[in-house]
Amino acid sequence: MSVAVRVVLDTNVVLSALVFRGGAAGQVRLDWQRGLLLPLTSAATVQELVRVLAYPKFRLSQAEQDELLADYLPYAEVVRIPHPPPTVPECRDALDLPFLHLAVAGKAQLLVSGDRDLLVIATEFERSSACPIVSLETFCKMHSFGIR
Repeated sequence: MSVAVRVVLDTNVVLSALVFRGGAAGQVRLDWQRGLLLPLTSAATVQELVRVLAYPKFRLSQAEQDELLADYLPYAEVVRIPHPPPTVPECRDALDLPFLHLAVAGKAQLLVSGDRDLLVIATEFERSSACPIVSLETFCKMHSFGIR
């Protein structure tokens, strides 16, 4: 059996995998369930996910939110972010910093994101941390975990 890919999935990727379940994000969900991926989380990234799941536009009851979290968190490894956090390149959106800190502290092999603010610093971040930042589509092409 191969070793799971250590990956940081940004909130939008996790949200798409849990709520919409189809396409590439749905495949990523199946792959963390199969143990092909090891999603990394931190207190800050889980708080962000909980906050976003509660958005009124998703119309999710508390029980539905809890059920979705129960389909993600048991598969994830919680990483403690040191204080001070690891040094990372400057990012236009301070809300993205927890994902960069998590990738470095958790020794992620990839950070998967659709966030333009993260994708724009991908080259600089990879140079400083050896962790590429890739889009969901690129990730699926790279790893083709059952993607057809």
